[in-house]
Amino acid sequence: MFTSKDVMELRKKTGAGVADCQKALRETNGDMEKAVDFLREKGIATAAKKASRIAAEGIVAAKIDGATGALVEVNCETDFVAKGDQYKEFVAGVVEYVLANDVKDIDELIAVKNDETVAATAKIGEKIAIRRFAKFTAENGVVDSYIHMGGKVGVLVEIEGCTCDSAKELAHEVALQIAAGKPLYLNAQEVPAEVIEHEKEILIAQIKNDPKLASKPEQVIAKMVEGKVNKYYDENCLLNQAFVKDPAVKISALVKQYGDKMGKTLSIKRFVRFEMGEGLEKKSNDFAAEVAEQMKK
Repeated sequence: MFTSKDVMELRKKTGAGVADCQKALRETNGDMEKAVDFLREKGIATAAKKASRIAAEGIVAAKIDGATGALVEVNCETDFVAKGDQYKEFVAGVVEYVLANDVKDIDELIAVKNDETVAATAKIGEKIAIRRFAKFTAENGVVDSYIHMGGKVGVLVEIEGCTCDSAKELAHEVALQIAAGKPLYLNAQEVPAEVIEHEKEILIAQIKNDPKLASKPEQVIAKMVEGKVNKYYDENCLLNQAFVKDPAVKISALVKQYGDKMGKTLSIKRFVRFEMGEGLEKKSNDFAAEVAEQMKK
């Protein structure tokens, strides 16, 4: 009556899931056009029209289960939808899946959740897109998360050394720090050499373009560049950052303080910070153009 090739063609035309396409073809005896109409009538094919829209809003969500934590970012088109219960329920399902399964990469997650995503897109009325995820499992430590501003920023961090209360407290404090301080790296050793070289090139160019500094001796300029590079580490490396709750204390010292409380050696093993929509192009509404377009129709 119909082949797998027909199913794939219908998927391409409508954006509907495999199961929905198979059902539509069965119900219409393999008639492609009638199958498209069938899906449209069910509200499923509407997702195809939304596939090219920009999804740059959404939420970051997290869940912890014992020593394992998951963090995901799921995008939609408007902040209004991001605050809705249906959307939040879909995102919660994505977090649950990541937490419970060994997901290799984002492509695998998108593929597994494709049918649900298409259905959610049709039901909610906006393009839904799973963008990224992270998952940590601590072998000798704790994992904690922090969600800021209702899902605008999300953090996942792993503390290594023990599962004691001190480690849990430290994980919470560090998660807050990551959300506020926006570190790019854990420590100076993680910063790629090419990043530092690029920063040095910019700094040297700035100095040479400043009449007051260009005439300084080379050794003085070298010291100035070194100082600027150290400032880069202090701003972008988590362990070098000043603690937001007490700027006199660096995060490296904070970690030691918490370890000393329990007679343990604690360390920050890894972290990730998702800021909703970062790097995505946001839609700029030109209402005059939209009205003009509607008038033409």
